Amino acid sequence: MAQLDASLSGTFAIGGDLNVHRLGFGAMRITGEGIWGPPKDHEEAIRVLKRLPEIGVNFIDTAESYGPYISEELIGEALAPYSKGTIVATKSGLTRTGPNVWPPLGRPEFLRQGVLTSLRRLKLERLDLWQLHRIDVKTPRNEQFEVIAAMQKEGLIRHAGLSEVSVEDIKEASQYFKVATVQNLYNFANRQSEAVLKYCEANNIGFIPWFPLAGGDLVEGHKAAKAIMDKHGASGSQIALAWLLKRSHVMLPIPGTGKVKHLEDNVAAAAISLSDDDFATLDKIAG
Repeated sequence: MAQLDASLSGTFAIGGDLNVHRLGFGAMRITGEGIWGPPKDHEEAIRVLKRLPEIGVNFIDTAESYGPYISEELIGEALAPYSKGTIVATKSGLTRTGPNVWPPLGRPEFLRQGVLTSLRRLKLERLDLWQLHRIDVKTPRNEQFEVIAAMQKEGLIRHAGLSEVSVEDIKEASQYFKVATVQNLYNFANRQSEAVLKYCEANNIGFIPWFPLAGGDLVEGHKAAKAIMDKHGASGSQIALAWLLKRSHVMLPIPGTGKVKHLEDNVAAAAISLSDDDFATLDKIAG
């Protein structure tokens, strides 16, 4: 197996002062089916979380809606008090009415409740990074942005981010608070957020691509990409992650899993150094 050390992915300073290893962990899959209820194997989920600091993963992304609440509770159970330098980012702005159902809710009192209860579940006194899971179209946008700015001033959150937004959304929110991260769908096979990524690069905003492992099958099904896999002794998913890491210095992939073996396979991608020619070949396949 390749060297297991997420620090090989390089570092990025979220908000200018939160230094994290760029290959992180998404904690959605440590919950039950449909991201609903507890995991089938509680002990394996705990083992996954405890393995993170051992292999250099110091950026964990979760949300109160994962479970709901289960993901945050497991993180607090397994990792608090946290290793020095570990950053746990969480989100609010979606409620849950059943498995795989995620109605947006951006009312200020709900967002504030989300921050306060996330702090309790994660066993933290302040959230280093809190993200608005979705902008709620039924709640005035200024009310959502104003409460985020207020919670930041109160010291409940250190840095704030957004999820599934446009460049225009980022600019509007920036009138209320500094946008430290953006979390949009983006991967080797789906680059619909290219304009947002470029804006983040220009403004040193961390870009967290969710569903980062998508595209692995595309890599494995292409002859030229298969040659790159063979050269690096890697799987299609590992090459897809390595491509993301090389794509941009602000890219912070957060592949998630509920299995230790899969976690280790993902983190091994940090040791893959694609050449410029490798990157160009892969870029053409899915571009």
